[in-house]
Amino acid sequence: MTTGSAGAARRCGVLGDPIAHSLSPVLHRAGYAELGLDWEYDAHRVPSGGLADFLAGVDALWRGLSLTMPLKREALDLVDRLTDRARLAGAVNTLLLEPDGTRVGDNTDLPGAAAALRERTTMPLASAAILGGGATATSVGLALVDLGVTTVELLVRDEARAGETVAALRAHPAGVDVRVTSLGGGAPVVADVVVSTIPADAQTGDLVARCAQVPVVFEALYDPWPTPLAASALSTDRVLVGGLDLLVHQAVLQFELFTGLPAPLGAMRAAGADALAGRSHA
Repeated sequence: MTTGSAGAARRCGVLGDPIAHSLSPVLHRAGYAELGLDWEYDAHRVPSGGLADFLAGVDALWRGLSLTMPLKREALDLVDRLTDRARLAGAVNTLLLEPDGTRVGDNTDLPGAAAALRERTTMPLASAAILGGGATATSVGLALVDLGVTTVELLVRDEARAGETVAALRAHPAGVDVRVTSLGGGAPVVADVVVSTIPADAQTGDLVARCAQVPVVFEALYDPWPTPLAASALSTDRVLVGGLDLLVHQAVLQFELFTGLPAPLGAMRAAGADALAGRSHA
């Protein structure tokens, strides 16, 4: 690694398991190239329980880490300081490695989700239905409450496993009414926005039909694309916020936290779109 014209070279990366599918290296590297930064950003497979060992091996060249599943909640006990939004979400997707060795846990999924949604629509949102109850459901749900949502319905397979998400949403200082129902129910989904954090193969024809009248669809996945819910939204000309929108906006915030420079959103989004297009034609 050498030193580029834009400053000292540093290392960043994305950690998780599985990780081979991640577009984060594409996005961050595109940002580095656009700004002339001689930085590295790679994907590292780190399984559950492995984050502490990885952190023990980083040196002073490392500046930041993007964390995906299953490490977002594991990181909570491995940082020296949490931002308010990471504490509220109960999850860390951004780990800053300060020069003095301090580890700061942040969460750019919250503001990233809000920015992604507001880029696609400015309509007022009061109610949300969220499919799934994990860390992504928590982050997007909290972002929606920030945007004015006052009632949230979580549709999950196992209500017992949604406890952390329910607690995080109810802890939001704005106050929100949260209820949990079965993902396998038969009633139509009624809300201003439906958010899907479940796998594409769990999006059955019946579930897609139940969501058909919701005017805004927020699909957190970007691969495979389009998912059944996304395809339904596209075919009916409803507002669609895609997983690439979410990924790019949270990555832009990470990029700025890591580098201290304004992120080139356009270049990063174009690189991500090109990479996804290449996968679909592979």
